[in-house]
Amino acid sequence: MSGPWAGKWALVTGASAGIGVALARELAAGGTNLVLTARRKDRLEKLAQELAAIHKIRVELVAADLAQPAAPQEIFAFTQAKQIPIDLLINNAGFGAYGTFASVETQKLLDMVQVNCSAVVHLTRLYLPEMLQRRRGDVLIVASTASFQAVPFISTYAATKAFDLLFAEGLAEEVKPYGVRVCALCPGSTETEFQEVAGQSGVVSAMKNRETAEKVAYVGLQALAAGKSYVISGTGNYFGAHAQRLVPRGLVTRIAAKMFRPPANKPA
Repeated sequence: MSGPWAGKWALVTGASAGIGVALARELAAGGTNLVLTARRKDRLEKLAQELAAIHKIRVELVAADLAQPAAPQEIFAFTQAKQIPIDLLINNAGFGAYGTFASVETQKLLDMVQVNCSAVVHLTRLYLPEMLQRRRGDVLIVASTASFQAVPFISTYAATKAFDLLFAEGLAEEVKPYGVRVCALCPGSTETEFQEVAGQSGVVSAMKNRETAEKVAYVGLQALAAGKSYVISGTGNYFGAHAQRLVPRGLVTRIAAKMFRPPANKPA
């Protein structure tokens, strides 16, 4: 199968689980060579062996923790040393933390901003100039339906994803004249490890219509190839994200608070 990035190189962050794995598999099926990065090298190695064997593509691995400020530069240095031109940068790595803001560990909140925002900006700044020079290239930034409103009890996460969405939309318009495309992918509730890592399992288990990571990955790559600056995966998620514009912001936040309030913090 030949995809829009067949024979080219894509860098996927957070490639050891969830949407990152799904994106890697979708790209590999289309003949894209991959640089996969995440903290868990054992998972990367297993995925790399699978994709190289099945799809006959080249796969390179670089273990990195994007909570460390130096990680983006290390990843860039790796691809430079290997002389790998990155035609598609996928800023997928990200995490959340569920609970009252004052109860979440300070370092976890700061790491969240580092991974979800700073690393996205840093990696994009490192790889974009070569794309502009070549007058081709693509950047996919995984945001969230949480990008569209404040969400109490995951306040920091929602704010980081709002940053990602606005960063992608602004950058998309800026680089369009140079043949470079940027798109924010906004999934809703998805069948990944995200909720477990965020400590949000109880809340999400009550939610319906969770999408598969494979569906979300496909939607994101198709939207990027079509030149869209953002895409919301799922019809229900799309209408939900945009319907809130018709009601006061404060009401939206209060409704979100009722949905996400931890059981221990429910009013008596």
